[in-house]
Amino acid sequence: MTYFVINPELYERERIVLEFIKKFPNVHHNALLKMIVPKYMAKATFEKTRDYLLEREVISVQKKGNMKIYVLTLNYELKSQQHIERLTNTAFHNLKNHIKKLETDYRHKDVNEKIMIANSLLKNIFQTDTGFTILDSVKNPKKTLYRDEHLTIQQLIHEVFKIIYSDKDYDTIYPTIMGHIWSIMPTDYQDSS
Repeated sequence: MTYFVINPELYERERIVLEFIKKFPNVHHNALLKMIVPKYMAKATFEKTRDYLLEREVISVQKKGNMKIYVLTLNYELKSQQHIERLTNTAFHNLKNHIKKLETDYRHKDVNEKIMIANSLLKNIFQTDTGFTILDSVKNPKKTLYRDEHLTIQQLIHEVFKIIYSDKDYDTIYPTIMGHIWSIMPTDYQDSS
Protein backbone atom coordinates (compact mmCIF):
# COMPACT_ATOMS: atom_id res chain seq x y z
CA MET A 1 0.00 0.00 0.00
CA THR A 2 1.11 3.51 -0.67
CA TYR A 3 1.67 5.84 2.27
CA PHE A 4 -0.40 9.00 2.02
CA VAL A 5 0.59 12.36 3.42
CA ILE A 6 -2.40 14.00 5.09
CA ASN A 7 -3.12 17.66 4.49
CA PRO A 8 -5.35 18.72 7.41
CA GLU A 9 -5.99 22.20 5.97
CA LEU A 10 -7.51 20.74 2.81
CA TYR A 11 -9.81 18.43 4.77
CA GLU A 12 -10.83 21.22 7.11
CA ARG A 13 -11.76 23.47 4.18
CA GLU A 14 -13.72 20.69 2.48
CA ARG A 15 -15.52 19.95 5.74
CA ILE A 16 -16.50 23.62 6.16
CA VAL A 17 -17.86 23.93 2.62
CA LEU A 18 -19.75 20.63 2.90
CA GLU A 19 -21.25 21.57 6.28
CA PHE A 20 -22.52 24.90 4.94
CA ILE A 21 -24.01 23.23 1.86
CA LYS A 22 -25.70 20.65 4.06
CA LYS A 23 -26.92 23.20 6.61
CA PHE A 24 -28.16 25.71 3.99
CA PRO A 25 -29.34 23.54 1.07
CA ASN A 26 -31.15 26.29 -0.86
CA VAL A 27 -28.51 29.02 -0.60
CA HIS A 28 -27.14 30.27 -3.91
CA HIS A 29 -23.46 30.66 -4.74
CA ASN A 30 -23.03 34.31 -3.71
CA ALA A 31 -24.83 33.85 -0.38
CA LEU A 32 -22.72 30.77 0.40
CA LEU A 33 -19.61 32.72 -0.51
CA LYS A 34 -20.56 35.52 1.91
CA MET A 35 -21.12 33.04 4.75
CA ILE A 36 -17.73 31.36 4.32
CA VAL A 37 -15.46 34.19 3.09
CA PRO A 38 -13.46 35.72 4.81
CA LYS A 39 -14.36 34.15 8.17
CA TYR A 40 -13.24 30.61 7.28
CA MET A 41 -11.10 31.04 4.16
CA ALA A 42 -10.17 33.41 1.36
CA LYS A 43 -12.30 33.66 -1.77
CA ALA A 44 -9.70 31.95 -3.97
CA THR A 45 -9.39 29.13 -1.42
CA PHE A 46 -13.17 28.72 -1.34
CA GLU A 47 -13.26 28.53 -5.14
CA LYS A 48 -10.43 25.96 -5.29
CA THR A 49 -12.12 23.87 -2.60
CA ARG A 50 -15.48 24.08 -4.38
CA ASP A 51 -13.87 23.16 -7.71
CA TYR A 52 -12.11 20.19 -6.11
CA LEU A 53 -15.40 18.97 -4.62
CA LEU A 54 -17.14 19.42 -7.99
CA GLU A 55 -14.32 17.64 -9.82
CA ARG A 56 -14.61 14.63 -7.50
CA GLU A 57 -18.41 14.84 -7.80
CA VAL A 58 -18.85 15.17 -4.03
CA ILE A 59 -21.15 18.10 -4.80
CA SER A 60 -23.01 19.12 -7.91
CA VAL A 61 -24.65 22.30 -9.19
CA GLN A 62 -28.34 22.87 -9.67
CA LYS A 63 -29.54 25.92 -11.57
CA LYS A 64 -32.54 27.84 -10.28
CA GLY A 65 -33.11 30.68 -12.68
CA ASN A 66 -29.75 32.38 -13.01
CA MET A 67 -28.55 31.18 -9.59
CA LYS A 68 -26.20 28.27 -8.85
CA ILE A 69 -27.06 26.14 -5.85
CA TYR A 70 -24.65 23.48 -4.62
CA VAL A 71 -26.03 20.16 -3.45
CA LEU A 72 -24.49 17.02 -2.03
CA THR A 73 -24.31 14.39 -4.77
CA LEU A 74 -26.83 11.59 -4.41
CA ASN A 75 -25.32 8.10 -4.26
CA TYR A 76 -21.85 9.56 -3.75
CA GLU A 77 -20.57 6.29 -2.25
CA LEU A 78 -21.46 4.34 -5.38
CA LYS A 79 -20.21 7.08 -7.73
CA SER A 80 -16.90 7.41 -5.88
CA GLN A 81 -16.41 3.64 -6.00
CA GLN A 82 -17.12 3.65 -9.75
CA HIS A 83 -14.71 6.56 -10.19
CA ILE A 84 -11.95 4.73 -8.29
CA GLU A 85 -12.62 1.60 -10.33
CA ARG A 86 -12.49 3.49 -13.64
CA LEU A 87 -9.29 5.36 -12.72
CA THR A 88 -7.61 2.25 -11.34
CA ASN A 89 -8.43 0.07 -14.35
CA THR A 90 -7.33 2.77 -16.79
CA ALA A 91 -4.05 3.29 -14.91
CA PHE A 92 -3.50 -0.48 -14.73
CA HIS A 93 -3.84 -0.97 -18.48
CA ASN A 94 -1.76 2.13 -19.27
CA LEU A 95 1.01 0.94 -16.95
CA LYS A 96 1.13 -2.49 -18.58
CA ASN A 97 1.48 -0.90 -22.02
CA HIS A 98 4.06 1.63 -20.83
CA ILE A 99 6.25 -1.00 -19.18
CA LYS A 100 6.18 -3.14 -22.35
CA LYS A 101 7.69 -0.19 -24.27
CA LEU A 102 10.06 0.71 -21.44
CA GLU A 103 12.55 -2.08 -22.05
CA THR A 104 13.58 -0.71 -25.45
CA ASP A 105 13.34 3.01 -24.61
CA TYR A 106 14.92 3.04 -21.15
CA ARG A 107 18.56 2.40 -22.04
CA HIS A 108 18.59 5.36 -24.46
CA LYS A 109 17.70 7.92 -21.75
CA ASP A 110 20.13 9.89 -19.63
CA VAL A 111 20.53 8.97 -15.95
CA ASN A 112 18.20 11.69 -14.63
CA GLU A 113 15.44 10.65 -17.05
CA LYS A 114 15.90 7.00 -16.06
CA ILE A 115 15.52 7.90 -12.39
CA MET A 116 12.46 10.06 -13.04
CA ILE A 117 10.82 7.40 -15.23
CA ALA A 118 11.45 4.59 -12.75
CA ASN A 119 10.27 6.63 -9.75
CA SER A 120 7.16 7.77 -11.60
CA LEU A 121 6.32 4.26 -12.76
CA LEU A 122 6.79 2.74 -9.32
CA LYS A 123 4.69 5.47 -7.71
CA ASN A 124 1.90 4.89 -10.24
CA ILE A 125 2.12 1.12 -9.79
CA PHE A 126 1.84 1.50 -5.99
CA GLN A 127 -1.11 3.88 -6.35
CA THR A 128 -2.84 1.49 -8.74
CA ASP A 129 -2.35 -1.37 -6.30
CA THR A 130 -3.83 0.84 -3.59
CA GLY A 131 -6.85 1.44 -5.84
CA PHE A 132 -7.41 -2.31 -6.21
CA THR A 133 -6.96 -2.78 -2.45
CA ILE A 134 -9.60 -0.12 -1.74
CA LEU A 135 -11.99 -1.76 -4.20
CA ASP A 136 -11.37 -5.19 -2.63
CA SER A 137 -12.07 -3.72 0.82
CA VAL A 138 -15.24 -1.89 -0.22
CA LYS A 139 -16.73 -4.69 -2.33
CA ASN A 140 -15.92 -7.66 -0.11
CA PRO A 141 -13.37 -7.37 2.71
CA LYS A 142 -13.19 -11.17 3.09
CA LYS A 143 -12.07 -11.90 -0.48
CA THR A 144 -9.43 -10.62 -2.83
CA LEU A 145 -11.52 -9.91 -5.90
CA TYR A 146 -8.60 -8.35 -7.78
CA ARG A 147 -6.17 -11.23 -7.15
CA ASP A 148 -5.04 -11.37 -10.79
CA GLU A 149 -4.47 -7.61 -10.90
CA HIS A 150 -2.45 -7.68 -7.66
CA LEU A 151 -0.32 -10.50 -9.09
CA THR A 152 0.20 -8.59 -12.34
CA ILE A 153 1.24 -5.54 -10.32
CA GLN A 154 3.88 -7.62 -8.54
CA GLN A 155 5.11 -8.72 -11.97
CA LEU A 156 5.15 -5.11 -13.23
CA ILE A 157 7.27 -4.06 -10.23
CA HIS A 158 9.59 -6.97 -10.98
CA GLU A 159 9.84 -5.86 -14.64
CA VAL A 160 10.77 -2.31 -13.65
CA PHE A 161 13.50 -3.61 -11.32
CA LYS A 162 14.73 -6.06 -13.95
CA ILE A 163 15.15 -3.15 -16.38
CA ILE A 164 16.97 -1.14 -13.70
CA TYR A 165 19.22 -4.09 -12.76
CA SER A 166 20.28 -4.64 -16.36
CA ASP A 167 20.99 -0.97 -17.07
CA LYS A 168 24.59 0.28 -17.44
CA ASP A 169 23.83 3.07 -14.92
CA TYR A 170 22.47 0.65 -12.30
CA ASP A 171 24.93 1.75 -9.58
CA THR A 172 23.62 5.32 -9.74
CA ILE A 173 19.95 4.61 -10.45
CA TYR A 174 19.21 1.83 -7.94
CA PRO A 175 20.17 3.71 -4.73
CA THR A 176 18.17 6.74 -5.83
CA ILE A 177 15.12 4.59 -6.61
CA MET A 178 15.41 2.86 -3.24
CA GLY A 179 15.65 6.27 -1.55
CA HIS A 180 12.38 7.24 -3.19
CA ILE A 181 10.75 3.96 -2.11
CA TRP A 182 11.94 4.49 1.48
CA SER A 183 10.42 7.98 1.41
CA ILE A 184 6.93 6.57 0.73
CA MET A 185 7.11 3.79 3.30
CA PRO A 186 5.10 4.19 6.51
CA THR A 187 7.23 5.98 9.09
CA ASP A 188 4.91 7.17 11.83
CA TYR A 189 3.21 3.93 12.78
CA GLN A 190 3.08 3.74 16.55
CA ASP A 191 2.89 0.39 18.26
CA SER A 192 0.22 0.73 20.93
CA SER A 193 1.52 -2.10 23.11
